[in-house]
Amino acid sequence: MSISQDYTRVAIVTGGAQNIGKAISLRLAADGLDVAVADLPGQIDLLNTVVEEIQRMGRKVVAVAVDVTKENDVKAMVEATVSTLGRLDVMVANAGVGATRVQPVMDADIQDWEKGWDVNIKGVLLCYKYAACQLVKQGNGGRIIGASSICGLRGYAGVGGYCISKAAVRSLTQTTALELREHKITVNAYAPAVIETNMMTTEADKEHGPGFGAKSLLKILDFRTGQPADVANAVSFLASPDSHFITGQTISMNDGVHFS
Repeated sequence: MSISQDYTRVAIVTGGAQNIGKAISLRLAADGLDVAVADLPGQIDLLNTVVEEIQRMGRKVVAVAVDVTKENDVKAMVEATVSTLGRLDVMVANAGVGATRVQPVMDADIQDWEKGWDVNIKGVLLCYKYAACQLVKQGNGGRIIGASSICGLRGYAGVGGYCISKAAVRSLTQTTALELREHKITVNAYAPAVIETNMMTTEADKEHGPGFGAKSLLKILDFRTGQPADVANAVSFLASPDSHFITGQTISMNDGVHFS
């Protein structure tokens, strides 16, 4: 059942200037949403490139420089989006960092792990918080979508810090979904397996080709790596009015690597 509205919906996509975030930004624009593309201040050139692509689609778009680990930045991002584009309907808390090296628990560098948690947990939490505040204020429901991972669905040896952070997103998503049900706001997450982006580049990738190191690390050599569009397709549905009966779920796109 399609649910119509008499206004143009607006989405924020963090980490939206490249890789999966770029694919999501472009897909939501193609779906007819106006988009706030948010990324780190150092990514301004990439941000502007995505903005130009969305403008060519005939959609309204704004670039927002944000560090999702800073609460004032996230609050200002939501305020700037509403001020420029008029409202907020969809928050895609996509910004995240991957596992940069194999690090067993016995060798855990807590400061290194905490850097990942800052972005992957705190950053998502802040996006959920300020999106929820705005959506409740508007009173029209909405969609909040977060970036988990197949590593948030089960553990993988050597990348415990990353697994913890993505499992936390899954738990946060369930909790927030329950809290926002009465406001007709759905909260879901996506949990991809290995997606071919420059975040996955390692020394093994350079020697053997894109995705090799990541596939070796996760021991899934018999399965395909995905493309950013594979994630964007799922986010497109979760962001749509047709997904109104789905909340608190973590949907995985993984070519059958893991069944939940």
